[in-house]
Amino acid sequence: MSDTHVAALFFLQLAVILIVCRGLGWLAATVKQPQVVGEMVAGFVLGPSLFGWLLPTWQLQLFPPESFRILFVVSQLGLVLFMFCVGLEFRPELLLKHGRRAAAVSSAGIVVPFVLGAFLATVLFRTPGFFGDDVRLFHAVLFVGAAMAITAFPMLARIIHERGIAGTDLGALTLAAGATDDAAAWIILAVVIGSLTGSQLVAIGAAGGGILYVAVVIFVARPLLRRLNDAAERHGGVSPWMLATVLAAVAFGGWFTDTVGIYAVFGAFVLGAAMQRGLLSRELRRVVEPVTTTLLVPLFFVYTGLNSRLNLLNSGWLWIVTLLVFVAACAGKGIACWAAARATGAGNREALGIATLMNARGMMELILVNIGLQHGLITPTLFTILVLMTIATTLMAGPLFSLVYASEAAHSPAEGAVQRIR
Repeated sequence: MSDTHVAALFFLQLAVILIVCRGLGWLAATVKQPQVVGEMVAGFVLGPSLFGWLLPTWQLQLFPPESFRILFVVSQLGLVLFMFCVGLEFRPELLLKHGRRAAAVSSAGIVVPFVLGAFLATVLFRTPGFFGDDVRLFHAVLFVGAAMAITAFPMLARIIHERGIAGTDLGALTLAAGATDDAAAWIILAVVIGSLTGSQLVAIGAAGGGILYVAVVIFVARPLLRRLNDAAERHGGVSPWMLATVLAAVAFGGWFTDTVGIYAVFGAFVLGAAMQRGLLSRELRRVVEPVTTTLLVPLFFVYTGLNSRLNLLNSGWLWIVTLLVFVAACAGKGIACWAAARATGAGNREALGIATLMNARGMMELILVNIGLQHGLITPTLFTILVLMTIATTLMAGPLFSLVYASEAAHSPAEGAVQRIR
């Protein structure tokens, strides 16, 4: 396939992907679901699970295997920019304001699902077809545990914003706990990827490289970025060279963390979280976020769908495993977070609201399982199971939260369960 043909095919793929994603996003909105839910489903629709099943010849012509490489590269650009925007939204002060309860909810939301995931991984590890040939039980336990423990921080932010509770204790507490869970899951994943080769030097290099990167961002990049923001404030605007400088820093951070074996999205998130909130960060979000979420992120969802094959779940046992994974994910995250919130003084409905939001996996989970597939940690079969669990828990979050939150508003308007932050 010539370069010209590859480019032409990519533009056709992009047009189809955007049309399908926006169409399914609109359908999702009609049933009170976020746009991103429709985009997640679009990956399955355009992949071999539906399009390839109904019209296999057409699907193969539109998405031939040789075109996956360019879809992967562009989708990685989208992920890096997306995680940078997530970092820009991260508010470390929430961890201080809601430290005790956030720590309890976050700890429960990590430990319990991780233990259940570790148990599942131990059982599945003894059955061929779920993990790569070179994967040890240690890797399997950590990876599945991390997959169970992760929370969709961007999804939480979107649901909380749409429900108008961003300034409430409930919204702030959930965001703080969700961000902590995600940070823990990424650290676990870094350990797994770093030690997968069996070389201690690689694992040490990944951990050391990550620590070095965070230190450089905090003590070197952060002061420089603050000066950029101050310059933007003085001039009353952000110049193209300022935007280019920050984007170059994001690209460099992604390159470095990917090179040391952690993953590019980690570098982008840390840089975004370290930036001072001000005119520069607002302009970056205004310029970068719409293009990223509308144009680039849908490519990632479709790339995920192209690697998901429902026909791999061709036995009753595999569907039982899928059900077990789903139940473990919901029980581990939902029940544990509800119990932790109750134990630290939250009302029952507030605790239920926190639990339903924390149970969503969303895009963060899809990023994690894609990394696992790319590194040979998991097989396409387990990848498909985890993607199905991700979609199901994400679909549940919005409607269940609306039900719980509506009940709270109707039954206890004066109880102060979701007081405004002052």
